[in-house]
Amino acid sequence: MPYTTEEGGRLNNFAREPKIYEAEPPNAGQKKTYILLGIAATVLVGALIFVAFSVSHIN
Repeated sequence: MPYTTEEGGRLNNFAREPKIYEAEPPNAGQKKTYILLGIAATVLVGALIFVAFSVSHIN
């Protein structure tokens, strides 16, 4: 572990930095999956909002 000595003789311990890598753009299959998950999430949120309004307006 990399240590440095500060004023007064105190040791300071620094964490190791992770390796840096460049992210790869999504391929066609991943893009399709993202679109399907986005549609599913939109439908789910819409259904939850619909149920909340339906329940709140019952007399």
